[in-house]
Amino acid sequence: MKALVLVEHSQGQLSSMTAQVVAAALQLGGTVDVLVAGEDVAPIAAAAARLTGVSQVLLADDPRLAHQLSEPLAVLLKHCSAPYSHVLAAASTVGKNTLPRLAALRGVAQLSDVIAIIDHQTFKRPIYAGNAIATVRSSDDLKVLTIRTSAFESVADDGQAPVHAVAVGELVSGAGFVSQDLSVSERPELVAASVVVSGGRGMGNADNFALLERLADCLGGAVGASRAAVDAGYAANDLQVGQTGKIVAPALYMAFGISGAIQHLAGMKDSKVIVAVNQDPDAPIFQVADYGLVGDLFEIVPQLQQLLG
Repeated sequence: MKALVLVEHSQGQLSSMTAQVVAAALQLGGTVDVLVAGEDVAPIAAAAARLTGVSQVLLADDPRLAHQLSEPLAVLLKHCSAPYSHVLAAASTVGKNTLPRLAALRGVAQLSDVIAIIDHQTFKRPIYAGNAIATVRSSDDLKVLTIRTSAFESVADDGQAPVHAVAVGELVSGAGFVSQDLSVSERPELVAASVVVSGGRGMGNADNFALLERLADCLGGAVGASRAAVDAGYAANDLQVGQTGKIVAPALYMAFGISGAIQHLAGMKDSKVIVAVNQDPDAPIFQVADYGLVGDLFEIVPQLQQLLG
């Protein structure tokens, strides 16, 4: 068995999610190669080569792959996937856009949000917003998997895998890059942060999110939000945590003014320690919280910030 992992990167940096996807691939029991696709991505290939357990790095360096558009990436993966029994990617925007297209091009099914590897053809994935876990078996010659990275520990970076350039060939695509607007923040990336401070509808308005931003800065963490807060315009879309947002599993998750709808819990209930503050003692968030405090967040957050210095 041979597995191929699609490497994710952004702004010249290897995504931390790749190390977790490699960890999942290693549980299949065979060799693990990784594919780095983009323009001027030799430094990223060198970083991927250091991931423990990687047998070799395939480097596809081409201007047509500069922005990781899913359409040309899927065509490239179709060309590269012939020798492999499994293709894996993070269940991120890139992975969720690209791997379904690969599965369609190869005429196989895709398994999404895999959280456990039982054997080379049996996997576990959440369904019903995480309230049930399905065990699924695939008999396809090629297994196409997106991995919920929060379920796997990252591999180390003490490897020395060789890097081999691959011919890109023709990339038929009806899509082209127009522009992108990037959110710039000195805080850690939400899905990779060890501490996440989230706010919900109880924050009242967008200005009040500054309270959480100051607290997150004290803890060196990222800021998140519930869908209710995002829909109300209190926070940006890229801060949404939940079933239709980002899945996080930090060492510490702090929820302020979040009632705990099932869709939100699906995105954070695997956090190591969950702290919840809400005025409603019957809020569902308290059912998953390790520490719960019934009170006014506008009094509690400044007190926490003062204690943390």
